[in-house]
Amino acid sequence: MNNFTFYSPTFFAFGKDTEKEAGAYARRFGAHKVLIHYGGGSAARSGLLDRVRDSLEQASLPWAELGGVQPNPRSGLVYRGIELCREEGVDFLLAVGGGSTIDSAKAIAAGVPYQGDFWDFYSGKPIEKALPVGTILTIAAAGSEGSPDSVITKEEGMFKRGTGSDALRPKFSILNPALTQTLSPYQTACGITDIIAHLYERYLTNTQEVEVTDRLIEALLLTMIHEGPRVIQDPDNYEARANIMWAGMMAHNNSCGVGRSQDWNSHELEHELSALYDCAHGAGLAVVMPAVFTYVMEHNVMRFAQAAVRVWGCHMDFAHPEETARAGIGALGRFLRSIGMPSNFRELGAKEEDIPQLARQCCFGNGRSGCLNGFVKLSQEDCQNIYRLMV
Repeated sequence: MNNFTFYSPTFFAFGKDTEKEAGAYARRFGAHKVLIHYGGGSAARSGLLDRVRDSLEQASLPWAELGGVQPNPRSGLVYRGIELCREEGVDFLLAVGGGSTIDSAKAIAAGVPYQGDFWDFYSGKPIEKALPVGTILTIAAAGSEGSPDSVITKEEGMFKRGTGSDALRPKFSILNPALTQTLSPYQTACGITDIIAHLYERYLTNTQEVEVTDRLIEALLLTMIHEGPRVIQDPDNYEARANIMWAGMMAHNNSCGVGRSQDWNSHELEHELSALYDCAHGAGLAVVMPAVFTYVMEHNVMRFAQAAVRVWGCHMDFAHPEETARAGIGALGRFLRSIGMPSNFRELGAKEEDIPQLARQCCFGNGRSGCLNGFVKLSQEDCQNIYRLMV
């Protein structure tokens, strides 16, 4: 196990009706004027925004609002949010939505006190300070409600890139599983897939002797395998949604990733797909993960075989561990298809002729050095080969 530091200060309020306390929590964590940041009309139609406004009013907190966050959140709205916060004297961001809304709020929070272009942070510049952020989660997926991370798409060039800093960890996050009961089965499945990806990205490590975090990851994967089909079959199953929501946070606040190298190549390859085709991130990951795992499996067959046995219940073939590893990857693909996820380029709306562009953007776009450095170092040619496995 590697040396590490871990700091995860987010205050979580979990359960039914907890969104009604948003104003009190914002006041508790230093807010004087709040920006309510949200996506489309569902937050308004459901009455959630009204409950949030009421809670702020009860806490005697003034607010401004900025809606319009898209899936795969865009830089243009971030620039508007930064300007609005400065004009209105906002000192606290309250994100009402899923990972896209939270990531957008984090980008705004980092940009307001910064004199340069916020995109500098998504090109490698460290974030030293940011406005505080609170969240009210409406979809279990990205884990941004407990993480230091944010991913934004820059519209000029359509680069989808991430940043991370403890300054971006939310001060509080409100997690009411009932708010996710109106999601479609497809949205729910995309969220489940994203959570599984966050766990696998940490499981694929080159660090030895990490049994504690291995077991944590395996337990959360088993939870998703159990609860995913239950919630797809019964969208109103509050207990299943509660387990998925907490698993989503645990999967990405990095408690499962401390002391070990991590991968993230699947995410990098997927980001090019959702940037170019605007597909759902989870749907893209469902296509990307089996292809990546198949391509890199020989780097450490026993890591994949261990997951196959412990998570997917496969039989360990000690004479031919590669067969066990392949069985586990196959079981993952079948599970994702069983919950309604796509399995190839065509189902994503992706095009084979775009593969050279996708690989080039992935390895060289936005100032990158020419390869991805994760569980296995991937060149542009490797990335093209992996994309071809998805066709």
